[in-house]
Amino acid sequence: MMNHFIVLAVLLPLRTCYTTHSQQESTVFPVTYLNVSKELAFQRLLVEWDVGKSAHDAELAMSFEIQVRRIGETTTVWTEFHNVTLDKSGDPLHWMWDSDLPLECMSHSVRIRSKAEASKIWSEWSPWKTVLGLDTSNNSGPQIFPNEKIIEEGSDITLCCIGRKGHIIEEFSLYRAPHVFNHTNSQIGLLTLKNVAHQAVPHITVYCRESCTEEECYDHAVLFVGKPPNTPNDFSCETQDMRTVTCTWSQGGDTYLYGNHSPKYTLSEEFSQNPIPCTVTCSEQCSCSWDIGQQRIYNITMTVENPLGKKTATDVFDVTHRIYPAAPFQLWEECRDTEITLYWKYQNKGFELFCQTEVVQPDGKVELHNSSDSHLHYASITLRGLQPYTEYTARVHCAAAQHFWRWSEWSEAQTIRTMEATPSGKLDIWREITQVQGGRNVTLFWKQAPGFRANGGSISYEVTWEKEEGDSKLERMSFSSACNSTRISIDNHSYRVSIMAKNDVNYSLPSVLIIPRGTGTEKELSGSELQEEQINGTDYGIFISWEPRHMYDSYIIDWCNFPTLQPCDLQWKRFGPNTSSALINSAAFVPGVRYNFHIYGSVGNRVSLLKKKTGYLRELPPLFDPKVEKVELTFNAVTLSWDSYPTNESQSGFVRGYHVYVSPIQEVCSLQGSKKHVLPDNSVLCKYTIENPEEKRYTVEHLLSNTKYKLAVKAYTGGGETPIVNFIYIDTPFNSNMLYLLVLLVIVPSLVAAICRWKLNWVKECCCPVIPSPNKSEVLSFKEFKIGSEKVLKISDCIPDMLAVDNKAETQELHPWSQLSSAPTEAKTDHNSSWIYPNENEERAFTHTPTHQTHTWFENFAYSSHFADESCPCQIPETLETGKPELSVVLYQPHYYFDIFNEDAVSIRRETPGRKTSLRYISQTDVHCLGRRL
Repeated sequence: MMNHFIVLAVLLPLRTCYTTHSQQESTVFPVTYLNVSKELAFQRLLVEWDVGKSAHDAELAMSFEIQVRRIGETTTVWTEFHNVTLDKSGDPLHWMWDSDLPLECMSHSVRIRSKAEASKIWSEWSPWKTVLGLDTSNNSGPQIFPNEKIIEEGSDITLCCIGRKGHIIEEFSLYRAPHVFNHTNSQIGLLTLKNVAHQAVPHITVYCRESCTEEECYDHAVLFVGKPPNTPNDFSCETQDMRTVTCTWSQGGDTYLYGNHSPKYTLSEEFSQNPIPCTVTCSEQCSCSWDIGQQRIYNITMTVENPLGKKTATDVFDVTHRIYPAAPFQLWEECRDTEITLYWKYQNKGFELFCQTEVVQPDGKVELHNSSDSHLHYASITLRGLQPYTEYTARVHCAAAQHFWRWSEWSEAQTIRTMEATPSGKLDIWREITQVQGGRNVTLFWKQAPGFRANGGSISYEVTWEKEEGDSKLERMSFSSACNSTRISIDNHSYRVSIMAKNDVNYSLPSVLIIPRGTGTEKELSGSELQEEQINGTDYGIFISWEPRHMYDSYIIDWCNFPTLQPCDLQWKRFGPNTSSALINSAAFVPGVRYNFHIYGSVGNRVSLLKKKTGYLRELPPLFDPKVEKVELTFNAVTLSWDSYPTNESQSGFVRGYHVYVSPIQEVCSLQGSKKHVLPDNSVLCKYTIENPEEKRYTVEHLLSNTKYKLAVKAYTGGGETPIVNFIYIDTPFNSNMLYLLVLLVIVPSLVAAICRWKLNWVKECCCPVIPSPNKSEVLSFKEFKIGSEKVLKISDCIPDMLAVDNKAETQELHPWSQLSSAPTEAKTDHNSSWIYPNENEERAFTHTPTHQTHTWFENFAYSSHFADESCPCQIPETLETGKPELSVVLYQPHYYFDIFNEDAVSIRRETPGRKTSLRYISQTDVHCLGRRL
């Protein structure tokens, strides 16, 4: 039970306390005091108020609503809630408000109401408390506010112009930049500038004018546009002598504010809470120095400030850790051929220094050497591994050895030359051999190889030569440093040539070259038995390759930079034993020039020519066109010759061949075997290609006779050919063969026809004798007897002059019609004929007998008719059809014929083989004809 009572005793006071606190929060505490003032420098309203002692005693958390309005405007321009916890001190509360409008322009009023934070009940509003502006005053003229203002670049600002009572603001703008302004009323004009930028002029001028023209109707104001200062990011402090500390920093960017508005620098020490007694000076950097006394650790704050703001930078340091030594001075040296000992002085103030020497090589390479050797008043360093008789540039800087801060400034640079020494390395030597009568001229060349060093200022060259075999006098010549070649004359023996460089100290190692024994022929020197290979250049040089051979310890390539000049500026280059190609380039190489390269193998100071190559950096078209020296014309072809055209090194490229262009003057060319080539003027030529540069003769065929042609011959190289400008013109002759053919086909037949017409009768008698028509013959003037439509001559009506009777035995034995079919086999048998001279008065009467009898044939050459078309007039009709086929065969076989009308021909026997068209008169006996047997 006791424990429960204790708990109640504790709860009651808590409950009572809670009830009292709730009652206080529900109580309204109105504002009992309100005061408003203005701070024109910042266009700021300062508000002060209080809510009474009871609220402070209760230490309530209060909320206040504050409103600001401008006189003449119906709405508030600002509302803000301000929360605060009151304390028992009873101090009034404060609040600030920055106006975007100058407070001089218009009157501003403030009111406040309050409530406890836990309560929902607000107190009544306090009465408006007003701060008057100049709009209520009696001005003597218009006034602009702010009238002198520093504005941050990029910000916005509102200006006002207050006119006199009874006057209207007519114009309110920037100088030469009219802006539209607003009227709060006719007496006040507002001008707002957005994102104000810095101009080239130091300030901006604003003008205001009332609606009048008197002097008192105008006013103007000046605005400055700038930036707040930047925070120094390189602020640091250091000492050179442990007596004075110097702080440095950069000014930062331009603030565009000058004079009284420029940045102001102040330094203060935070540990001692004292300002630093130093004067700031600024040029490229700002600095400030002061004596340090006994203090070693500092906390320095640097403040930079201008009307738009301020920035600070801090540096905390120990002076012994910020030692920045002075630069070394009074440098001097001691030199040998490969060493330099450099000395310098420095200001030693009781701390150890660590120094660094910078050495600049002749090729610009920089080396750094560190040293810490120091004496009482000077320090030194020895530089080794240098080249003899070479200039070096050295300088020194130092830093604190114990606590490194940074290097001192560099000392003045010192130029030092080492001493002379014996030349190092060998000269690179070469030769050119020319065969002359009785011996050879050898031109010797030398140059400093990459590994050669003269090691002295005055250098000369010594050339010696002697025969390799037997005793001979050693020949010697000396040359100055300006010489790099000489010519000696030797016989055809083998010689040993040596060239050395010499300075004031000694000779270099000799470079040796063996001139082999000569045979006295030009072929040996030129290597004419070697085939010269063509090579092509690139944009970077001429590429040369060869097959390496294990017997050689190096390879040499030589060439002339100017092949067409004498001397040609002979050049050479050496390569190692494992090299098989090289890109040869030279500033003297130009396109269109042929360069000849010789590749040698070297072993034991003896060289052998391995390859000859020739090429161009870039081929160009030929310098000139082939000159056609001979033209051979026929009616359908032309042969062109240009034998004297050169294809040697005088050309600007390797002549690959030729193009022959042909075209009729009035027509487009379309010759067989050619290709079309279109000129820039769109004319078309026929193009023939000759791919052999040594073939300098070409025949163009298939031309038309009696036609004009234009031709051109162009050589082409790997760089192409030049444009076609000049042509040669030809006229093909008339085709005489056509004339002969015309004579044969037209004139000769015409002449023959004319002669034939003139001798027509004679020709007919000779070639085509007139065949008498049987119808016109007197023989047929007899009494007609017809069988069918054919006239039949009766033997009785025809009185022959004589008759030949064929007494062939076969004929008499065979059947008459079978005799006809067997006639071909009997053509070659002899005939025994007898001649009968009939009586002219003998009666010719035919008696028809039905029996078969023998036949007798008579033929006459004067008649030509196909017997196959005639049937025997005396045949029996029923046997005529069957006999026709055999007759057509018999009548075309060779026989012996007898002219029965020519008495003189009785004793002449004619053989006429192959006659196939003879008219036969057949005397029939013992046939089915009416007549008398002879």
